[in-house]
Amino acid sequence: MSPTGPHPASRVLGVDPGLTRCGLGVVEGLPGRPPSLVAVDVIRTPAGDDIAARLLAVEQEIERWLDDYRPDAVAVERVFSQHNVRTVMGTAQAGAVAIVCAARRGLPVALHTPSEVKAAVTGSGRADKDQVTTMVTRLLRMTDAPRPADAADALALAICHLWRAPAIAARRAAHPAPPVTKAPPVTRAPAPTKAPTVTVASTVTGTPATRGGGA
Repeated sequence: MSPTGPHPASRVLGVDPGLTRCGLGVVEGLPGRPPSLVAVDVIRTPAGDDIAARLLAVEQEIERWLDDYRPDAVAVERVFSQHNVRTVMGTAQAGAVAIVCAARRGLPVALHTPSEVKAAVTGSGRADKDQVTTMVTRLLRMTDAPRPADAADALALAICHLWRAPAIAARRAAHPAPPVTKAPPVTRAPAPTKAPTVTVASTVTGTPATRGGGA
């Protein structure tokens, strides 16, 4: 299938965020039907590089994928607490880059937790990575399993969103977000006026001495 050709079915880009490895996977299909694989890959950045350069590399590659495959929506893994703070920070930063890239183009973005993705793909929110990879391979009718696990996770995210999209849309329609109200203008208090000058008599010479009111 041509990456830029017409695609009447919904096309989703899944992003498994990370700095050392950021999984990208694009699937296409309709809710309730087996999805089709469009593309899958992993962005890699050297751990020793500057953080700004690594995030820029992730951003440029995601932008290229958005240009090449033109998804209808982007699904990103929701970051959850981990013991390794450095790892979770890098994951959150890469995820934010993906969200910004999608928002810049006006694409809807959905965040799915790992347990939601596992439940959607395997039927169990406690499935391990091998089980997720096996089901992704089977659902997409792939000859070889996607490797590394980041690639399989990205495809699982895309499949999860493809199948959950109608439920998400129905929930948003039933409970629309409240309208954003404009904040009232800030009323600033008038600047304090300078105290009047007070003229007093000097106790030494009897000549007038002038003092500012703020002295």
